[in-house]
Amino acid sequence: MKSRRKPEPPFEPVMAWFEANRPLPKSELNYLTPYQLIVAVILSAQCTDKRVNLTTPALYERYPDVAALAAATPEEVYPLIRSISYPNSKAAHLVEMAQKVMRDFGGEIPRDIDALMTLPGVGRKTANVVTSVLYDEPVIAVDTHVFRVAHRLGLSDGKTPYAVELDLEAGIPEAVRPKAHHWLILHGRYVCTARNPKCGECGLSPHCRHYAQSR
Repeated sequence: MKSRRKPEPPFEPVMAWFEANRPLPKSELNYLTPYQLIVAVILSAQCTDKRVNLTTPALYERYPDVAALAAATPEEVYPLIRSISYPNSKAAHLVEMAQKVMRDFGGEIPRDIDALMTLPGVGRKTANVVTSVLYDEPVIAVDTHVFRVAHRLGLSDGKTPYAVELDLEAGIPEAVRPKAHHWLILHGRYVCTARNPKCGECGLSPHCRHYAQSR
């Protein structure tokens, strides 16, 4: 007996739906400069964007640029971010990140993903977010929302965030990727939630294998 051929991932109809229904997605983190964005993204790990946005104004006022943060100590930063998850480690990462940016990159947040990943507190996901949001680089940052949505829609069966990233970048045209990054995150945050996904109001249900299997 011949094995059934695995269906092709529905990249085209999924991207078309997002383009028609969510044409102008954007990050929900508040920032004005590359420095503010990288700080916000580091703080957002395992924390909501809403909580980060409540926390960062005082931090940005006290430390308005990389040089100011580099001159601080983690003990000075901690009280300003104590409501964020893992404040001790994040305070240390923020100061060490700023110091390395001053020392190795002339005070400028690097654009290159590999260079960004040398900064304390910056992994691949954070580096991809920064380059995608700031510079429209054709990369996909895979967080828990993107990982979940990609699997449910059948866009990837990757077992790791990096494997999912490669699948998504293989299926999504470069010009669309900066927007697709936000589409998938926001869809996972508000519609395709981990618990009780809102399948009844989701326009992607016709293309969703999770929905098909749950009926």
